[in-house]
Amino acid sequence: MLRLIEKDWRTAGLDERRHAMLDYAVKLTKQPEQVTARDLGQLREAGFSDRDVLDICEVTAYYAYANRVANGLGVQLEKWFDHDD
Repeated sequence: MLRLIEKDWRTAGLDERRHAMLDYAVKLTKQPEQVTARDLGQLREAGFSDRDVLDICEVTAYYAYANRVANGLGVQLEKWFDHDD
């Protein structure tokens, strides 16, 4: 399943709840200025609580921040798993 998600999470057979979460995370990462109340409503419709939405937002924002800091400082990341397994 991991390989399918890495290849394209949209076609990996994930449930609607995970699709809603990942749609939101991608939008928040790539087009943060376009996130609206409708996006939050879609997360709630998928079954996420307000706390869940906060957690999804915070984790997404944290990784964006951490990646930008690493990129800005020229940090080279280590390979953390073998794709051939």
